Amino acid sequence: MSHQLIVLPDDTAKPILDAINGAKSALNIRMFLFTDETLLAAVIAAKQRGVKVRVMLNPARRSGESENEAARTALLAAGIEVRDSNPKFELTHQKSMVVDNQAGFIESLNWEPRDLTETRDYAVVTTHGLETKEMVDCFDADWEHKDFTPHPESRLIWCPDNGRPRVAAFIDGATHSLWVQNERYQDTVIIERLVRAATRGVKIHILTKPPHSLKAEKLIEGVGGLRILQDVGAKVHTMKHLKLHAKMMLADGKRAIVGSINLAPGSFDGRRELAIETDDRATVQRLEDTARRDWESSHKIDLSDAGLLHDLQKRQLDPSHLVLDGSGDPVVQAESKAADKSKKHHGKDKH
Repeated sequence: MSHQLIVLPDDTAKPILDAINGAKSALNIRMFLFTDETLLAAVIAAKQRGVKVRVMLNPARRSGESENEAARTALLAAGIEVRDSNPKFELTHQKSMVVDNQAGFIESLNWEPRDLTETRDYAVVTTHGLETKEMVDCFDADWEHKDFTPHPESRLIWCPDNGRPRVAAFIDGATHSLWVQNERYQDTVIIERLVRAATRGVKIHILTKPPHSLKAEKLIEGVGGLRILQDVGAKVHTMKHLKLHAKMMLADGKRAIVGSINLAPGSFDGRRELAIETDDRATVQRLEDTARRDWESSHKIDLSDAGLLHDLQKRQLDPSHLVLDGSGDPVVQAESKAADKSKKHHGKDKH
């Protein structure tokens, strides 16, 4: 069995910690956010016992905010090689680790306390030789700011290299069911493929975050995409008890994709992302069990005009560009005109 699944927060950080603590020769870690002190201590301890550790960090968000500086300082103080990710990418959103060149962790979760304890997240662990080698090859290329070409026979999915065509082909191959967990549904090609799947009779269950969690400048794409999908018969829900951060697709109970890719143009075109397609029976079965359980504890998102106006007021987001019934009302505009001033201070989007 070359693939295994980790489910967060159910499995806790223990499988990741055990892997770090068991490393004998090498750790290659690439992370968008690295703030968890327990994982940080484990990585430093690995260095102290002689493991060659390299850590690649995203330098900052698009806003310029950097949340990795404390980890960077501690790692460098421990003698660990730390580099910013390749500047050719707008962001490096990939979350991954390769242990001893033998076990690769492809994750949706950041190494921060929230993703380990409060959010639905996943990681797939691969011990397949081609896949772990490819992960190290890409790490080496991005470490040195060199070009990288994915292997044509690999089950790994890389952005911006082959992400959109691989995800589109995955959807095209679905025959009766699609379970999708993702924060964003904004990419036109992917929306089109999901619409076509629905029109050919595929039952689509979409789990997403509520509209008010979107960035103000992404409301048109985000809300429009969800409404289109709901209009063609996809069921669109949001979670009640956990926060959703997963990026997962499950087709026909037989194939799945797990990784860091949001279904948005920025993820496909400008960011370094990594996901993996798997048909491992135990992995797929656990993903389906988890998806069904999450669905049972979810509720339908009200995407009517009234429902959207009510939801967007939670963050005082301006709904006028959505052309909703009532969004041009002076009272509604008065309630939301402070949106631009306050958006930096309310509900910062998480990747």
